[in-house]
Amino acid sequence: MSDSRQRVARTGEILDHVLTDPALDEERCYRAVSSRDSRFDGWFYVGVLTTGIYCRPSCPATTPKRTNVRFYAAAGAAQTAGLRACRRCRPDAVPGSPQWNVRADLVGRAMRLIADGLVERDGIPGLARHLGYSERHLTRQLMAEVGAGPLTLARAQRANTARLLIETTGLPMADVAFASGFASVRQFNETIQAVFASTPTHLRRSARPATAASGTLSLRLPFRPPFDVVGLLSFLVARAVPGIEEGSGAAYRRTLLLPHGHAVVTLSPADRYVACTLRLTDLRDLAAAVQRCRGLLDLDADPVAVAEALGADPWIGDLVRAVPGRRLPGAVDATEISVRAVLGQQISVAGARTLAARLVRSVGDPLPQPDGLLTHTFPTAAVVAAAGDDVLAMPATRRRTVRCLAAAVADGRVVLNAGVDRADARRSLLELPGVGPWTASYICMRGLGDPDVFLDTDLGVRKAMAARGIPDSAPESWRPWRSYAVMHLWDSLAPTARRA
Repeated sequence: MSDSRQRVARTGEILDHVLTDPALDEERCYRAVSSRDSRFDGWFYVGVLTTGIYCRPSCPATTPKRTNVRFYAAAGAAQTAGLRACRRCRPDAVPGSPQWNVRADLVGRAMRLIADGLVERDGIPGLARHLGYSERHLTRQLMAEVGAGPLTLARAQRANTARLLIETTGLPMADVAFASGFASVRQFNETIQAVFASTPTHLRRSARPATAASGTLSLRLPFRPPFDVVGLLSFLVARAVPGIEEGSGAAYRRTLLLPHGHAVVTLSPADRYVACTLRLTDLRDLAAAVQRCRGLLDLDADPVAVAEALGADPWIGDLVRAVPGRRLPGAVDATEISVRAVLGQQISVAGARTLAARLVRSVGDPLPQPDGLLTHTFPTAAVVAAAGDDVLAMPATRRRTVRCLAAAVADGRVVLNAGVDRADARRSLLELPGVGPWTASYICMRGLGDPDVFLDTDLGVRKAMAARGIPDSAPESWRPWRSYAVMHLWDSLAPTARRA
């Protein structure tokens, strides 16, 4: 075997272990650091004891000695150990770990909620309440699995949000502190100094930011290559609802309804990152907005893991190899996707867009000032449940299903958020009249970002499987990436035009 093939094989062995074992094997992690492969960025962090810093695995600095490094599952765990972020490789600017999207246990659900900013809004008691466990048990589980408690993990996220605001805006530091979730300017200054070994003023001076206009921020959203960004944007644009979405294969724009206000976001592909322009009415929503955009574009996915699992499959391997880096189109709000899924039952994509657009125009919350063709945010569950027959112009059975679903979400009988147990969510959805297996599975796949959903009753999937002679037993071998297999099967019927 040639040296290059041996190197690829070793890297694949390391990646396979890191992908499948939540517990970090230090020897394999050190081999990953020695290879400086950016695919490992975000999976774990490297603490260098002699310098007191933590880095991403691909840091270009000289590889430290094995005896001088420790490995951490989250940046917060490295900070708990007293380490500060490397100024050279910027470990805070890497994609998130894909394992939190795959895992359905307490730790995975907690990490998703922390990333969505729930601790900033409801505190640790609110996080524990959403997950259905005591604060003590939650903290114990996070310490055992991640190496840091929920408060420390939230503090790390606050520090990253603050750095974004410091380096991309000209806001006063006091405004940055409170917008990032800090309780005081003193706490803000101490945290920035501890995490980045620099003062807020020095960070800003180094970045030379432009002054933010009306809460507009320009950010870079990193991802793991390869990335079929054109195919993903085309999927979203083809289903765009007038009033809340617009775009082309080169850019996608939409409105967001966030905890403290609304926002308008523009997402467009760039070199090794997605350019994100956010116009927020309340800067406290920055972390939530960024996380929802990342979920929409599936930016924390690991395409190498998906390709290794599906690329050698005899039934769909050629589809996977033909379109490297396919992502799972997500959602900025699971309630919105669930309502749109019911609206689109048994009708065309164009028909579903028309019904959703009527709903948005009639009962959506209008923006204070239209932004191009964007005029509203999608209505809340309570508003949809109270919508009249003229707004929900569809067969009576489907209208009843829409109202029943929206009412169940509004009163908490159905929970659709980043930290919900997906199996529980699917069971609660199936208990609603008019919600069948396809609708419940589609909501879990797109609204909750479940990577292992197979739409076995979907007409397009059945057609694609019949055309390729795929037996019904084949999808079992596609776990835990069956949602990606669905996307490849759909695209095999009408391939999306892509750039070279």
